[in-house]
Amino acid sequence: MKNAENRGSFIIDGADFLLNGEKFNIYSGAMHYFRILPEYWEDRLTKMKAAGLNTVETYVPWNLHEPKKGKFDFSGMLDIVKFVETAKKVGLYVIVRPGPYICAEWDFGGFPAWLLADENIRLRCYDILFLTHVSDYYKLLLK
Repeated sequence: MKNAENRGSFIIDGADFLLNGEKFNIYSGAMHYFRILPEYWEDRLTKMKAAGLNTVETYVPWNLHEPKKGKFDFSGMLDIVKFVETAKKVGLYVIVRPGPYICAEWDFGGFPAWLLADENIRLRCYDILFLTHVSDYYKLLLK
């Protein structure tokens, strides 16, 4: 996969990961940006780097980012772009886990409660209504 900013590549070659053509081992720990005040992100990420990790992984809670259908929030503790940029600043790669279901000991698996307003919706399956909502969310999130 090409990274436009770094002009690098990340591929899977058999049992190996290759980053820019060289074998790369992922040493990752989890840090959920939405559970930590932004002013502490750099400190916590720096400590992860000091512990020998090269990657941080995080879930993305749909219910916090779209609390009402079509009303999105990526500010403050929900500023995932700033979180990723902070990880890059301290020298960590990021694995973003957008769900839509995140589990993470998170209420309703991170699904927004407004999904339940339609009694015909079926969640976590190939239901066109559910998948349409997921698609709408991903269109904005993945920008």
